[in-house]
Amino acid sequence: MRLWRIEVKRPRLPAPPSGRRGRRRLVQAVMAGCVLALLPSTWTYAATGGRIGDVDRAPEREVAIVFGAGLWRGEPTPYLARRLDAAAELYRTGKVRVVLVTGDNGREEYDEPDAMRGYLVRHGVPDKHIVSDYAGFDTWDSCVRAKQIFGVERAVLISQGFHIRRAVALCDAAGVDGFGVGVDDEHDVTWYYGGAREMFAAGKAALDATFKPDPHFLGEREKGVTEALADGPGR
Repeated sequence: MRLWRIEVKRPRLPAPPSGRRGRRRLVQAVMAGCVLALLPSTWTYAATGGRIGDVDRAPEREVAIVFGAGLWRGEPTPYLARRLDAAAELYRTGKVRVVLVTGDNGREEYDEPDAMRGYLVRHGVPDKHIVSDYAGFDTWDSCVRAKQIFGVERAVLISQGFHIRRAVALCDAAGVDGFGVGVDDEHDVTWYYGGAREMFAAGKAALDATFKPDPHFLGEREKGVTEALADGPGR
């Protein structure tokens, strides 16, 4: 039996740069890549100057927007709970009158907004002054829907420090004048992961702010915020 030998040609990889000029070009390329990677984060800082603070520095606004941050066994994660604590404090001190909770309810067994509402009610915020956005699938969607669906013009935005600048910048691009409350948290593994993730998320945010895509789900205008504001203090 005759065996046929099949030769497989391997593609040639480009040779690494050699010599002083080649090394210089490599360093320049790496530096250019780093600058491009940092541009979106730089934009979020430039776009939010003077509009980030804690609960004490937050101005009076009719609405607070709390962004979802995940559930654990049907209840808000510790990170989300601290965002909700800040919203409850703003409500108790009279700095906001309505809390808009925005999160993911893309499947029946996962309902961030209702879990957020339940937590706020247990911490002293009347149910009638809580409005739920069930299609806040990401920060851009939440900001666009706050403006176009719920008619929010100005708001206090609440999130962790590593995320709040992106939230303020995106809401600004969506037409919502926001002041960001950055919630303090223990600098654990989750915190550092969130900070690292922001480097990549800022790039998507810059694209969203530039091209202004439609959210995953828009739907019809809702009167929840308007009706809650018309209801009066209720405390």
